[in-house]
Formats: sequence, structure tokens, C-alpha cells
Amino acid sequence: MGKVAIGAAVVCGIAVAAAAAVVVHRKTKKSGRWVKAMEILKEFEEKCGTPIPRLKQVADAMIVEMHAGLASEGGSKLKMLISYVDHLPTGREKGLFYALDLGGTNFRVLRVQLGGKGRGIVNQQFEEVPIPPSLMTGSSDALFDYIAAELAKFVAQEGSDFKQSPGRQRELGFTFSFPVMQSSIASGTLLRWTKGFSIDDMVGQDVVAELAKAMERQGLDMRIAALVNDTVGTLAGGRYNNNDVDASVILGTGSNAAYVERAHAIPKWHGLLPKSGEMVINMEWGNFRSSHLPLSDYDHALDTESLNPGEQIYEKVIAGMYLGEIVRRVLCRMAEEAAFFGATVPPKLEEPFILGSLRLEVMEGGIFTSCCYISEILSDIFCLFYTERWAHQSPAQW
Repeated sequence: MGKVAIGAAVVCGIAVAAAAAVVVHRKTKKSGRWVKAMEILKEFEEKCGTPIPRLKQVADAMIVEMHAGLASEGGSKLKMLISYVDHLPTGREKGLFYALDLGGTNFRVLRVQLGGKGRGIVNQQFEEVPIPPSLMTGSSDALFDYIAAELAKFVAQEGSDFKQSPGRQRELGFTFSFPVMQSSIASGTLLRWTKGFSIDDMVGQDVVAELAKAMERQGLDMRIAALVNDTVGTLAGGRYNNNDVDASVILGTGSNAAYVERAHAIPKWHGLLPKSGEMVINMEWGNFRSSHLPLSDYDHALDTESLNPGEQIYEKVIAGMYLGEIVRRVLCRMAEEAAFFGATVPPKLEEPFILGSLRLEVMEGGIFTSCCYISEILSDIFCLFYTERWAHQSPAQW
């Protein structure tokens, strides 16, 4: 499975250096401060280097961990979790289905009407709801009560263009994008939180049971039919549209991969082999780490100061939650050591996670390469209203 997807994911890390580089690419070497800034940037670029030989080393190291994770529980940095999904959609499914996707700073609720063979998705609606930061580190009851209340509101808005089979209870697919040890298709124990969540009383609990209790408190009559990781859900969605899809990769707030494995190639599977002969494996590759990964001092510092130091190293290198923060730390060092934004370090620049990865994508994009445009973005984020003047100055004035 791994080398192409792994290589593609690691290469995403180089975008961090590009995003920082575009800010200073027109600056002259005549000024000592810009020389120092470029030294800092060059050092960072070298630390982030991903030449093909290194990518192969990372891929080989991950494959070793994959085999170890399939062999036994706890035998690898990769959980290689058995999803209990032993067959995937065929495109012939029919009916009304609901989904809840919890996996980052927002959660999504969706309803979809499937028309059966040849008709595909007949109708769908969804809403995205932000999760207040206080709920990400509060109690499990508070988080799931909030989610269940929003789900109940969404169900209440179901229109006549969605057709529920008479006498059939509504069913919900629960996408929970955190490491879970599943014991069946509709139950699973939370192993640990990632992506900035830290709710201690939830670890070791069945996430389906917790959601079901919150739904009951809301008076919501709905059965949770399946628990899947978002990566497994992405794989299922891909297979629904294309029978040749065998793997999926998430590169969003966090990062993960799932793929279809031969059931007899999973030594830690002790049950009856599924009739399909296959099993979807949730890799939880965000926790992968290797001496071959390109880690800078900024990566190490971010990890040390995170909610889960020493964990999710691969995710912290490539995922959207962290890339903006890495660049902020680079810019902060430039401000401190090279007076990059003037004589003092802008206070806003010292605020962790103020620079989002979406802004990096805009700055790094090929059509937005003018210093003036970059200065507007930085002014908006860091309140650097004088940077636009720099953008219009000649190199001799810098």
C-alpha cells in the first residue's frame, strides 16, 4: 500500500518552507537583517528536505511498522486497527441515512437519500458546526450533549423530499476520527485524543455508548448502526463511486490512512475469517515516527509544548492543524533575530496557532506571489500595517 501515499504526505511538509520563502523572496542581500532572515529560512529548508532517498527510507520504515502492527496489539507505533468493516459499498444501496462526523475543530451532520443501482445519491443535506474550544478540554457529557442537541435540530429540519421507509427507525453512521479500539461494527473504546482534544474522563470509554446516552437525553429516536474512522468512511465513499478504490488518505486537521487488507494477512485477527476475505485496516499513521523523518527544531519545540508530547509526530509534521504554527515559529525567530518586522516583535506574532494553514495555502499559491498581496495577509493576521509600505519600496530602501 504504502510508498506512494506515504511519499505524497511527506512531500506536503515542504510547502511550509515555500510559504515562508514567498514572504521574503524579493528581498535584497544588501541588508544585514535580510541576510540573517535568509540564513534562518535556508536552515529550515534544509531541515525539511525530502530527497527521494529519504522518502524511500521513511516508506520502508513505515512498512516495517505496518507489518508489526498487524502482527500484535501494541507491537508497533502504528495501531493498525481492525475496523470490523469487511465489505464496502457497491453502489446499489437504497434508503435514507444519517451521518455524524466528529474529527476536528468542527463536526458535520448529514442526511443522504440513496437511490439504488444506477441512481446513486438522489438528495443530500449537511451542516457544519464549530466546536467551542472549552468543550475540547471539558467533560465527555458536555461535548456529546452539545453534539446531540445540534443533531436533533438537524433531524427536525428533515423535509418531505427525504423518504424514510415506513416503520423503520432512523439509522446513523458515526464517524469518529480518533484512535479507537473497536470490538464490533458499532462499539469502540477511545484509546487517546488527538487534534487538540483532551477530555480525560472519555479515554477508555465506549464512544458509541456515550453518544447514544446523549441522544437519549435529547429525546432523539435514532440507532447508531456503525462506528467508523473518517479515513475508513472516506474509503467507503470512494468505493461507492469506484469499485477499484482500495485505500484512502486524510490530509486535513489531522492525517491518517486506511486500506483494504487480506484477512489472512492479519495475524492478530483471531475470529472467523470474513466471507469477503478482506478487512479494512485503520492505520492511525499520525503516530508514526522514525529517525528518517525530517524534523526541525521548530517541530521538536511544538511537540514538547503540545497536549500530547511524544505522540502523533508524523501528524504534527504534515497535518493542517500544525503547519501554520510551524511557519509562525519560523517568522517569530526571524522577527527576534533579524528584525524581520521592525525593531520589536509584533505581539500578535507571539500568539500560538494564530496563523492558520489555509492562509499558507493562499500565500504559497502560484497566482498570489506579489509582496503586496502577502503583506496584506500578514497585516490582517498580525496587525502589521506598515508591511504594505515595505512591499512598495525598492530593494535599495530595504
